[in-house]
Amino acid sequence: QVQLVESGGELVQPGGSLRLSCVGFGFPFSNYVMRWYRQAPGKERELVADISSAGIITNYADSVKGRFTISRDNAKNTVYLQMNSLKPEDTAVYLCNARVYNVQRWGKGTLVTVSS
Repeated sequence: QVQLVESGGELVQPGGSLRLSCVGFGFPFSNYVMRWYRQAPGKERELVADISSAGIITNYADSVKGRFTISRDNAKNTVYLQMNSLKPEDTAVYLCNARVYNVQRWGKGTLVTVSS
């Protein structure tokens, strides 16, 4: 059974840092592009970053460039999102995504709240 499980979200002050993790189960993780999305209350889901299967190519939304870094450890079936210089507008549920066996797969998400 294909599963994506996120963790690492919490309340953090503006300017702080967090690292999110997403572990994949039930599929050959190293074969797939992995993505992080986020969804803030009342807003559409937004693609934050993606990373190629070998971890060589990464892409970022303009809103997070220079602050967030996506990486992966294929030996651990895990993709990470390092978030620095967090802003209140980064507050959202962060979701892991992969298109596996031609189906979009989503985790349940992890909540990041940036507030003083």
